Amino acid sequence: MGSSNNNNNGSSNTQDEAASLPSPEHLAKATKRLSNKERLKSFLQLFKRSDRVLVVIVADPDSMASAFAIKRILSRRVDEVTIVHTNKIDRVNNLAMRDFLKIPIQPLRGTKRDSFSKFILVDGQPPHNSNLESITYDAVIDHHPVTQGWHAQFVDIRPEYGATASMLTEYLKAASIKPSVALATALFYGIKVDTQNFTKKAVYSDVLCFQYLFKRINQQLLNKIETSDIRKAELKYFKSALQSMKISKKRIYVHLGQVTNPDILVIVADFFTHVHDMGWVIVSGQYGKKLVVIFRCDGYKKDAGKLAARVFGKVGSAGGHRQSARAEIPCENLPDVDRVSFSTNTLHRLIVKHLV
Repeated sequence: MGSSNNNNNGSSNTQDEAASLPSPEHLAKATKRLSNKERLKSFLQLFKRSDRVLVVIVADPDSMASAFAIKRILSRRVDEVTIVHTNKIDRVNNLAMRDFLKIPIQPLRGTKRDSFSKFILVDGQPPHNSNLESITYDAVIDHHPVTQGWHAQFVDIRPEYGATASMLTEYLKAASIKPSVALATALFYGIKVDTQNFTKKAVYSDVLCFQYLFKRINQQLLNKIETSDIRKAELKYFKSALQSMKISKKRIYVHLGQVTNPDILVIVADFFTHVHDMGWVIVSGQYGKKLVVIFRCDGYKKDAGKLAARVFGKVGSAGGHRQSARAEIPCENLPDVDRVSFSTNTLHRLIVKHLV
């Protein structure tokens, strides 16, 4: 693919060139066989000194930290590196991380894409979010299961890793770059969040990166970020969740109705995972014109990502890991009866027929 012509204007030439590339799965397997230094070299070969690089993320701790690392790696090799996020950053932890660690990110909306010559997607793949699909990427670096229907010249996808931040820590080490305190703290926090303190799937490489970063973090900044969690105004959603929840066969279902911030669904879902003897937690809410559904499970003989895809994959974007997943469905894609009166019982009905 001629990346210098990648202006993402939807031209047939760009699409034809992208389509001629091997599949993401094929490229990911090839990259996986490389050593860390070979992987870094292959990545850096994409860029020339005059490039202006746009790094695209759906902002969360892992993606922000990983994008921050890419900016550091490329900072002295290209003309400019800009990090943009497709989502609104509302979750208090994420705002605290951005502000305390001074991570330079800005919204994708309003960014002049045609002023950039290279595009990188980090901690995600185009099918994960409709806002990501409008861009043709030169590189995709991620730790989620490989999806299809897109192409990039460089693909590094390692689903066995607990966090993309671990992968980018390896890139830094391969480049002999010692991360600053802020970058180390960001990467450390990204690994900690995405592995849920190593209670979720991870590999030994995640542990090694975690240990490497621990020596370089600012513990006080980390504590400030971790303790910034819930706004006072969001407490009402916990009351609503406790009143509307349905428990059936060791599964908790909750529909919160209209929410002002979809991240509260994640917070509520994570809260309910602490309830003893519950195998599944499924929390939904309407944000704008979309139904957002959060899936949580213990991952033992269960797969949240596959369940999300089975239930909602045909009507919206859906997927994730064995233990955690997310679906976003345009309300117009729901049957009329569900669109008008979606409730916890509706959520239960849609989910239960896909559970075995």
